[in-house]
Order: sequence, then structure tokens, then C-alpha cells
Amino acid sequence: MATFAGLEHIVRENEPLANATWFRLGGPARYFAEPTSVEELKSLVTGCREANLPVRVLGGGSNVLIRDEGVAGLVIHLAAPAFCEISVAGNTLRAGGGAKLTHVISTAVRESLSGLEQLVGIPGTVGGALRTNAGANGNDIGQRTRRATVMTSGGEVLKYEGSDLRFAYRQSSLDELVILEATFELDREEVGTLTKRMQKLWIVQKASQPHGNLNVGCIFKDVGGISAASLIEQAGFKSAQVGQAMVCDLNANFIIAQPNAKSRDVIELIERLRNGVAERLGVALETELQIW
Repeated sequence: MATFAGLEHIVRENEPLANATWFRLGGPARYFAEPTSVEELKSLVTGCREANLPVRVLGGGSNVLIRDEGVAGLVIHLAAPAFCEISVAGNTLRAGGGAKLTHVISTAVRESLSGLEQLVGIPGTVGGALRTNAGANGNDIGQRTRRATVMTSGGEVLKYEGSDLRFAYRQSSLDELVILEATFELDREEVGTLTKRMQKLWIVQKASQPHGNLNVGCIFKDVGGISAASLIEQAGFKSAQVGQAMVCDLNANFIIAQPNAKSRDVIELIERLRNGVAERLGVALETELQIW
């Protein structure tokens, strides 16, 4: 591992990835690293660039499916405290890209800050939420984002202010390799009111999603205000199944991986749903799920 000379303490070879994703499917990463500082992260990134080795960043794993063959190159997981810090000053909240979105929301509510509680129930990390402009209940994370710090594939650290940031439905201008940190501008509101609102939203959100210990994933983006789940149902694919992968009865935009399922079952089912909706309804579905 000459590419990772001096970083052997944080790099592992042939690391299983299945349990790091919601689907719990797929093969290993050729290399896997959990850096403990921005300096270590930069060394990893620049080393891979020089060696022409592909790099991916894994967050909460809720929107990632690992192929059965695994992932070539390096997978970086930002779970160290240096990437997960959350702090509050006045009406602003700063959070590391590796911080869990649920922790950020609960911190904001505890500190009497409103504006993020609408996103309760959305899994994953701050970095993943910003990259995809995660949203729910008519709100998205981009509406509250005022600053962001990123690292490019060349290891350069860049800072963006509000006017530099662009957010749209399930996408943002933050497409660099790593989102290191973000600052959110929030409003003041009474803790009790915020807590009740968050609890109600949580109940509604969870009622529309599969629950328990199922190996699941949300697949497609909504289209023009119409839910992907309703389009799949209208096209007659609510009970579709390929191998051990099946469409969820509760929400047709979720696929459940049953015992002994393979990633290829999920991928084939995704294509069947995409092609079926296009043929029967004339609507092109775009995947929200990333397939590595």
C-alpha cells in the first residue's frame, strides 16, 4: 500500500461494506479508511489522485447500494469526532459533514432553534443531506444553509458563502468530493412548541415508510410534484419482484431486500420499474439511490 504510506493505521483492505448501508448488500471496498483529521483526509485524497485511484465518501449509507462485486479504489468514512462536531452560537448552528442529521436536528430543537425540525426522519449525514438537498414537508436543508466548507478531489479546501450556493429539488452545487462543514441560520422558538412539532412530523414520516429491521432503500426522486410511489402503483408494479428483491407494500418507492437477496436483484428490479413507468405512463424516473 505505497499509496497510503504513513496512513496504514487508518486504512484497511477488502473491507466489507454491506452492513454500512441500509440494504446490507454488496461486496467489499478494495481500500477503506476512517481519517481522524482534515490533514489525514487530505493525505488520503492527494495520494489517491497521484495513484489514479478512485475515491468515494460513504455517509449514513441510506441511499447507497453496493454492487455484488464490491467497490474498486478507496472508500472514506467520516465518522471521527473531527468531522462530526456540532456547535451553536446565537441563531446559527455549525455541523461537520459527518454529523448525523438526526443529531443536528435534536441539537437545534434543544437550543430553541427552528428551521430544521421539518427534516426529522430523514436518515444520513449532514454531508449527504447537503449534496442531495434533502427535504420533507415542503422544506429542504438548502433553505437554511448559509456557508459550507468542502474538499476537492485534489485535496484543496474551499469555503462557499450563501451567494455561492445553489439548491434545487434533490440537488445542490455542492458536488465536490467531501463536504467538511456547514453553517445553518435558524430562528428562535420555544422548546416545547418545537418538540411537539418535531414529534408530530416524526410520526407522520415514519407512518409512510417501511419499519422494523428490513433491509430497504428509497429508490426514485418524485417527478413534478407527483410521488414516485404513486407512479409505480399507477403503472401496475406495486407487487413487482426480482429474485429476492421486492417492492414494498407500504410505499412502492422502497425496495425490500429479503434474505439471500443480491444487489443484482435490486438493480434489475429498479430497471424494471423505471422501464415500466416510462412505457406505460411516459414518465422518466430518476434514481435517488446511488449504485456503487
